[in-house]
Amino acid sequence: MTKRHGYALLAAIVAVIVVISAAIYIGVAADHGSGQSNLAGGRTPRGSAAPASTGLWVGTWSASPARAEPGTETNGMAGRSVRNIVHTSAGGTSARITLSNLFGQQPLTITHATIAVADTANSAAAKADTMTRLTFGGNTSVTIPSGQQVMSDAVPVTIPHDSDVLVTTFSPTPSGPVTYHPHARQTSYLAEGDLADDVSGTAYTEETPYWRYVTAVDVLSDESEGTVVAFGDSLTDGDDSTVGANHRWPDRLSDRLRDAAGTDGVPLYSVVNEGIGGNQILASGTGRPSDNPSALSRFGRDALGHANVKAVVIDLGINDILRNPNQVDPATITDGLRTLVQQAHAHGVRVVGATLMPFKGHGGYSAQREEVRQAVNAEIRAGKVFDAVVDFDKAVRDPYDPRELRGDYDSGDHLHPSDKGYQRMAEVLDLRSLTGAVSAAL
Repeated sequence: MTKRHGYALLAAIVAVIVVISAAIYIGVAADHGSGQSNLAGGRTPRGSAAPASTGLWVGTWSASPARAEPGTETNGMAGRSVRNIVHTSAGGTSARITLSNLFGQQPLTITHATIAVADTANSAAAKADTMTRLTFGGNTSVTIPSGQQVMSDAVPVTIPHDSDVLVTTFSPTPSGPVTYHPHARQTSYLAEGDLADDVSGTAYTEETPYWRYVTAVDVLSDESEGTVVAFGDSLTDGDDSTVGANHRWPDRLSDRLRDAAGTDGVPLYSVVNEGIGGNQILASGTGRPSDNPSALSRFGRDALGHANVKAVVIDLGINDILRNPNQVDPATITDGLRTLVQQAHAHGVRVVGATLMPFKGHGGYSAQREEVRQAVNAEIRAGKVFDAVVDFDKAVRDPYDPRELRGDYDSGDHLHPSDKGYQRMAEVLDLRSLTGAVSAAL
């Protein structure tokens, strides 16, 4: 072969690669930047079609996969229907869900999965005309390999905003450890047998405080412009807020955005919650895979992996102080936060960061840890970490002793806010700070 023919062949190969790459890019972009494939192996779903409705895919609810559920190591949820109750922040005309087997040690087979609108708040009963079977690549069952997740096909179902939705799964075979979110602050339900499409809810007699398997619900919405991710620890997860009342600060933020959208430059964004109790920026828990994965390890999946994410609000750092007695250098915390911001900026996502709230009176309090908190907050307030700042510390601290929570904002443990404290956190976030260009450098 002559050099000229060799160059021609090389050019042809490059051209084919470019065409294939462009097709892949277009296929990913068509999923509205969800960052998730429809099947665990990333294959194109069989028999699925785009919904007839128009709109934008946004996240309406989420919960981070936090750890493996104790006591499920052998049988998982075999032979039981798991009816998760989740609360929406945006409405839509079609929906899809994400199921996770992140902490499973063997494949998880789901043979029946449904979505429906709850008949009343906190109820296992469904509105009959909304009960819809979910498919995965055109199939009514799916097997999720250990350590992976799967997104369902989109199904036409009207999902109202600010409503409870039932996501039900049935697995007939033992699957090992259940991937779950333990601090749901929401009552869900269990039933014996395959009752995934049961409308009455009467067989769901066992209450549970956990969310199992389901980690996200997206809707095709014509009333939302994008997704905001609240990313943090138990303060974002809503520990000590009233069960079933949706009084976490991300819930309250969602209400504020809806009420103010379209006025004074406020966007209409949905809000999803990616808080995990005890979460740290730098360190993960024990186990393989590690329970309570660090913020650095989960940020790509739990924050940037959402559909049409426009902004992330980060409230992290307290556990890095509380759980590491030898942590005396606040720079390790702020450097970790900057790493998260850099990852977000690489995806064109804006980041609003929170100051660390006071915890005097809590068992982990010490003067040294308070110095670290104050140093971290000084760096955040100086604009050296995030694109914009929400000063949660200033909003909830006691004016007579800024090292502790104000009494009516304290749930009683001197660390987690009361419902009123969570409301105050949402109130002080400047809604306009969720839009705008990302900083060139920090």
